Amino acid sequence: MAKLERALTGDFDDVLIRLQTGVLEGSMSVSYEDGTDFDLGDVRCAVRVYERYSFTGGNRVSLNVTLVGKGRDLYLSAITSGGSQAMFFKMNTWGEESFLDALQEVVDSL
Repeated sequence: MAKLERALTGDFDDVLIRLQTGVLEGSMSVSYEDGTDFDLGDVRCAVRVYERYSFTGGNRVSLNVTLVGKGRDLYLSAITSGGSQAMFFKMNTWGEESFLDALQEVVDSL
């Protein structure tokens, strides 16, 4: 598992589009699996799940992206899973870390 969490400032919709574009353009095999959006008063939340094939790991890896915002104050949590080939402990997590790298580049540019 690899994880990225960051407090951000910006327009919720713009940041969400930039995150999604960055993930989808980060790999030939990435796909958008599902997502949901909801508001609780003036707090917004968007959850996105992506999946891609990891050539280095020889398996599929998923990425869950959650963006929460109140006004221009945003919080991002992105967590990868899958990618390990061992039965009882995690090994070979390169695919997870690589999947998160594409998102990290977008976050660093915000």
